[in-house]
Amino acid sequence: VQLQASGGGVVQAGGSLRLSCAASGRTDRIYDLEWFRQAPGKEREFVAGVNWDGKYTHYRDSVKGRFTISRDNTKNMMFLEMNNLKVEDTAVYYCVAGITLATHDFWGQGTQVTVSS
Repeated sequence: VQLQASGGGVVQAGGSLRLSCAASGRTDRIYDLEWFRQAPGKEREFVAGVNWDGKYTHYRDSVKGRFTISRDNTKNMMFLEMNNLKVEDTAVYYCVAGITLATHDFWGQGTQVTVSS
């Protein structure tokens, strides 16, 4: 499975961005899809996840109500709609695929999100 993240950029606080993740290869193996992020000098952290049929989603507390994760299995795509962005959301965002529940087997290359004050 190969993952390609895109959609990052520079935005002012309060603004919005939409990240996309394109999956290719053995996409039939994918169960969970998730977004992680890593800010400079900090550990990588979970942001949001969606299960295989898109019906179950979960988020870290700091992004609840602002971020929305979704997936389109017909196009092998995953999305992260980010609204009301805050400076502390600045990070490299990675899309991640798991072939079973709660595993992180495949990682994309990351896309930079920078939120300015």
